[in-house]
Amino acid sequence: MELMPTKKKSWTKKLADSKDLPRVEKITEKMSKRWGTGTVVIPAPIEVDAMMRKVPMGKLVTINEIRVALAKKHGATIGCPMTTGIFAWIAANAAEEQRQEGRKNITPYWRTLKTGGVINKKYPGGVHGQKELLEKEGHKVLQKGKKYIVIDHEKSLIKL
Repeated sequence: MELMPTKKKSWTKKLADSKDLPRVEKITEKMSKRWGTGTVVIPAPIEVDAMMRKVPMGKLVTINEIRVALAKKHGATIGCPMTTGIFAWIAANAAEEQRQEGRKNITPYWRTLKTGGVINKKYPGGVHGQKELLEKEGHKVLQKGKKYIVIDHEKSLIKL
């Protein structure tokens, strides 16, 4: 019996696959050491993408801002740091996949930064590709050690 090669699921399909999410759960004992007590929302990938899409040209958001907005939306104490980060990465890759297919209205993933204004090196194009896109929008990017940081990013942050 010959096995057929399985076709990899596209980033866009991964983004649309919400499984049984969003879901609000009690913060586990293990998580509570870092995050305190209460509830955590595990968002759907498409929700993270929708938050990233709200960031207009010239503005920025951090993953933490997205987590806060998701927690508020679902009445949870916190937004899950792990899944929110993973879903932002999926949204970024789906956007790049769509751009390569000729789509114009893609998620501006380069405007979503890590804490402290740090560019996410795991996003498509790596730090250099995002640096270029951010600079086109008027931001200044500086290398600090191995990290690339958007200077005065706080001034461009939006509240979701």
